[in-house]
Amino acid sequence: MRHSSRVATLLAVAALPLALTACSSGSSDASAGTTASAAPAKAKDVNAGLVTGTRLKKALAPASAFPAGLTPEADGTADSGGQLLPQSGKSAGTPDCTRLEGTSWIQVTGLKGGVSFAQNDYANKDKTEEVAQEIDEFQGTSAAAVMKDLRSVAAECAVFTDTDAHAKVKLAGRSVSGLGDEAYTMTLTSGAWQNGTTLIAVRSGTSVVTVLSTAGSDNGAASARTVTTRILGSLKDLKTA
Repeated sequence: MRHSSRVATLLAVAALPLALTACSSGSSDASAGTTASAAPAKAKDVNAGLVTGTRLKKALAPASAFPAGLTPEADGTADSGGQLLPQSGKSAGTPDCTRLEGTSWIQVTGLKGGVSFAQNDYANKDKTEEVAQEIDEFQGTSAAAVMKDLRSVAAECAVFTDTDAHAKVKLAGRSVSGLGDEAYTMTLTSGAWQNGTTLIAVRSGTSVVTVLSTAGSDNGAASARTVTTRILGSLKDLKTA
């Protein structure tokens, strides 16, 4: 009887791994079936909601927003057209502070380009006063990164030498409230200039609006803010239409 009992026990033990194997095999098959039936994840569209240069052009401030006596400069008008461009990064190294003297001064950050842009310039007859406007569109959080870079530029270009008079230029930068999601303004002054320059940068969602002004006796401050405010209103209407 003991012998028979031991054989029965051994048979039971031998059968156990077979049962476990059967359960394991069934579980694996079920898992494989679930995996096979799962839908692949859809890639995120990094350009969703972004606006082409052709459309951004419509958000630029009209002639009525500029000081009297200023007219459009033909060679200062440009946009990226009806297609979104591949977004490029930024170049390394220290900023070229003299770019702050030009109309597309956002490039002082080393920025190579967003997915779209539109810009134009206005000036008086003898070119002593100028107001330039630009809108650039960026993917994801890149617009916020551009604003951060501009703040760094303000610190690095606190004093630099201009390209025309080879005179010392001083830069004073500060954050501004009441414009877009975040705004920063820089004022350039020099003893060799008749008037200073005001630069305003404003982020509105994925867009960065940049305005340069030398118009007026206040270093261009009032005219720069007027144009910037007008662009922001038009840009909001454009993106919510």
